[in-house]
Amino acid sequence: MRVLVVAPHPDDDVLGCGGVMARHAAQGHEVHVVVATRGIEEKYPLEEVDVVRCELAQAHQSLGVSSVRYLDFPAPCLDMVPRYKLADAVSMVFQDLQPSLVYLPHPGDIHADHGHLYHATLVAARPIANCPVRKLLCYETLSETEWASPRQESAFIPTVFINIEPYLQKKLSAMAYYRSQLKDPPNPRSLQNIEALARLRGATVNLAAAEAFMLTREIAY
Repeated sequence: MRVLVVAPHPDDDVLGCGGVMARHAAQGHEVHVVVATRGIEEKYPLEEVDVVRCELAQAHQSLGVSSVRYLDFPAPCLDMVPRYKLADAVSMVFQDLQPSLVYLPHPGDIHADHGHLYHATLVAARPIANCPVRKLLCYETLSETEWASPRQESAFIPTVFINIEPYLQKKLSAMAYYRSQLKDPPNPRSLQNIEALARLRGATVNLAAAEAFMLTREIAY
């Protein structure tokens, strides 16, 4: 199996599905990541961008990720990018890597970049023109998903739970490489609360630890 994680920014992939990424890699699956953005210079100095990308490389190595691609669209302003350009860029990655399973951000997240990337990925994953994608799962991102607008259409309602008990420590170790992004508790982007969410999602389905997802589409043959 070839798996692709679509991430708006560095660290979103590990926050959302780092345990599942490690699980796929352990099962012999190819795990690829595409990061849609690069921080704009007036908000994120070049040296900060370089630091985060170095942290990402270390995190990915620890999880067994096969490759990462950067699309280098501006962050935090994907709303300034024509949607067709973003969708075309994701589509090109699909055609090149041929993933059958795609993990993508939840559209209701408070960060608008997440929603724009979700919709662009959905366009790229339309079941036409020999698109390889057979399954789309939305992940939750701490400090983005739970702070969304309190409306039904923004709610993250998990429908798929994947056991990550054997890989939870790998996820936490990978996230620990993101020293520039981690915060102290009670901030949600602390290692303690990342583990707490995994324990909660696991308890929901009688597991010690899990990551939760919303199924957008699955095509079974």
